[in-house]
Amino acid sequence: MQEQKAEKPNLIQEIKNRDKIIVKTSIIGIVINIFLVIFKAIIGLFSNSIAIILDAVNNLSDVLSSIVTIVGTKLANKLPNKNHPLGYGRIEYMSAMLVSAIVLYAGITSIIASTKRIINPEPSDYSIISLIIIAVAVIVKILLGKYVKSQGKKVSSGALIASGADAMFDAILSTSVLASAIIYFTTKISLEAYVGVLISGVIIKAGIGMMTDALNDILGKRADIETIKKIKELLVEEPEVRGAYDLIIHNYGPNKNLASVHLELPDTMTVEQVDVLTRKLQTKIFIKQELFL
Repeated sequence: MQEQKAEKPNLIQEIKNRDKIIVKTSIIGIVINIFLVIFKAIIGLFSNSIAIILDAVNNLSDVLSSIVTIVGTKLANKLPNKNHPLGYGRIEYMSAMLVSAIVLYAGITSIIASTKRIINPEPSDYSIISLIIIAVAVIVKILLGKYVKSQGKKVSSGALIASGADAMFDAILSTSVLASAIIYFTTKISLEAYVGVLISGVIIKAGIGMMTDALNDILGKRADIETIKKIKELLVEEPEVRGAYDLIIHNYGPNKNLASVHLELPDTMTVEQVDVLTRKLQTKIFIKQELFL
């Protein structure tokens, strides 16, 4: 039990560090996306480009997504209470679902606007400076997407991973916008509305995928076979344990798991001995959980 008490301060510190990383990453995303929104909106209005304007709107959705991520993280780290004894960790999954809904909405809005531009085409007016700014925006989005996604995986944040994936799709969208702008600038052939429809479909598909993942986390899903196997191996290492069966892991948020398992023990063990063994196994799994969770 002393080992478990010694580990608790470290676990609390890890939770605080995770909170700081998520908030810091989200704030970085907010600041960068605000600048991108401003620059793209100005370029889109001056060049009369529906694709660039939609790209700016998409970046604005990223700002909202980052704000939702910060709020979700703060709420998820509320201490357990009488009404919610297992804490508020699953709120983070709800925030990830909200992020995916924003992505889905941005995709639907984009495809409607692009379709309207196909039906009623309008000429655009690109300049060299606007093309350079769009190219820089593509590079910035790629770097931001990789950074946010890596930080999300590092701290097991579904909301950050979703935001990072969305940023990468934004980079693809911006690349398509840049390509259509270059084609129009050199040949006067307008493809931006068609490109907008194509990329909007990709964004919608990504939003549905993100929403499905978040919904699975909220509903609860079976732990992977490797995790179950490793936990059982740790349990049966004890000489008194003859077998471990029916292991179930209940997830209540990132890094917040509660498990139950049936153990086969010698019938000669007393209740006191079983109690000591149970506490020993709980401490062992608690300390070594970073190996499989």
